[in-house]
Amino acid sequence: MAARVFNERGYDGTSMEDLARALGVTKSAIYHHVTGKTELLRRSLDLAMDALFAVTREEASTTGPAVDRLEHVLRGSVRVLVEELPHVTLLLRVRGNTEVEKRALERRREFDRLIADLVRQGAAEGGIRPDVDPAVAARLLFGMVNSIAEWYKPDRGLDSSEIADTLARIAFAGLSVSRTHPLAE
Repeated sequence: MAARVFNERGYDGTSMEDLARALGVTKSAIYHHVTGKTELLRRSLDLAMDALFAVTREEASTTGPAVDRLEHVLRGSVRVLVEELPHVTLLLRVRGNTEVEKRALERRREFDRLIADLVRQGAAEGGIRPDVDPAVAARLLFGMVNSIAEWYKPDRGLDSSEIADTLARIAFAGLSVSRTHPLAE
């Protein structure tokens, strides 16, 4: 619930009174469980990052060809985004204004490096084009994943596997059916 309020009002624009009102409790009830809104922010951001890193430790993310591992992480990240939408949305909006946000951004950079390494390994194995910069590819792939937070609505009938299937098709096979692009040669 705190993540939803932070997303609506912004972290700096959210007071403990706002959080208490949204939860239907008193501020003292919140303080009984946490030290303040900074702890709520940390918990929300950690929940999102922990879920993303958990995907990178799944067996399909650690064994087999790098391109298959990359696709698994991509699909798992879509699943995490959909399942933890308020927390991931909050993660995507932090700008490093607090120590908690700086820590979350560092963890995001670590995740980006893992993805770039998978792209690099995939190129070395021959499963990914060698003429693509791994860091740029990682940013573009996860730019597509992250954009889901801007348009996805849970009540519209799309589930995470449908979104992940479409995203993986575009990322790994492209949009064109038969057209050869000059850069693909």
